[in-house]
Amino acid sequence: MHALLRTFQVLLAACALLAGAAVNAADVSRAVARQVRAVIESQLAAFAANDARRALSYAAPGIREKFGTPEGFLTMVREGYPVVYRPTSVTFLRPERSGADIMQAVQMKDSEGFLWLTVYQLQRQADRSWRISGCVTMRYGGSTA
Repeated sequence: MHALLRTFQVLLAACALLAGAAVNAADVSRAVARQVRAVIESQLAAFAANDARRALSYAAPGIREKFGTPEGFLTMVREGYPVVYRPTSVTFLRPERSGADIMQAVQMKDSEGFLWLTVYQLQRQADRSWRISGCVTMRYGGSTA
């Protein structure tokens, strides 16, 4: 039930970002925005290299526990989130705060030319790093191919 609620919250935030509304009026500093972007870009690079262990290292502890093995995580992403696994283009939108978390919307294009909005939820860890705690994708628009 907790996972379903978390998915619903991320989906609501994605809808707000698509509509151009801020999730929270508090601005995200440039430093935090760079850190969050670096985490997502690093995970995308790990997917591109089929480096399951490195890809999973960017996930929050709850995600790592849920999937157990790096290979299981990589399989889930490859099958459930193909646009995240192999985007042909990536455009970062403005990150927003959602309580203590950061919501980072990313426009992605898949191999067929369809546009997707991917919203990542990132949590600050005890060591001050950011880790991905959720991801929702929604296709919008037609093929641009």
